Amino acid sequence: MNATGWIILIVVIVIVVIAIIVVVSMAGRRRKVEADRQRAGELRQSAADDELAAREREAAAARASADAKQAEVEAEKLRREAEARQTDATEARSASDDKLRKADGLDPDVRTGRRAEPTTAPAAPGSPAEPTVAGDAPNTTQAPPPTSPAAPAVAPDDPNAGSGQHRAP
Repeated sequence: MNATGWIILIVVIVIVVIAIIVVVSMAGRRRKVEADRQRAGELRQSAADDELAAREREAAAARASADAKQAEVEAEKLRREAEARQTDATEARSASDDKLRKADGLDPDVRTGRRAEPTTAPAAPGSPAEPTVAGDAPNTTQAPPPTSPAAPAVAPDDPNAGSGQHRAP
């Protein structure tokens, strides 16, 4: 082969090699672009999933806040109901005490009046311990009240005897 043939052959080989390089380069670029598109799609999908999860968390937080507010309302309602029941109980106790005082006032066997309720005062050394009336001189004893024939018999050691109050057994 002559020199011109070799030159043409070399030029053709160089052109073919350049064409192959260009084709491979373009194919690589297309693969990279397609991979980038795929990766971008995956990131967008992941972002959409994260957005949905964030909305769900926000909704759950809003529900929890609403539940807490509802619980506060219920607690306030229960507090008011408890206060109303306490007021009713106090009124019932007061009415019961009034009835007991009225019954004590009507009962001839119950001592009432200006004098205080009997209490047990400390006994002086050598003297028997007997009930005294509050307001009397300390360490003074008082004779027991006379009993009427209609009065019921009370044991002398009964702590509630003559107290003027009704007590539950």
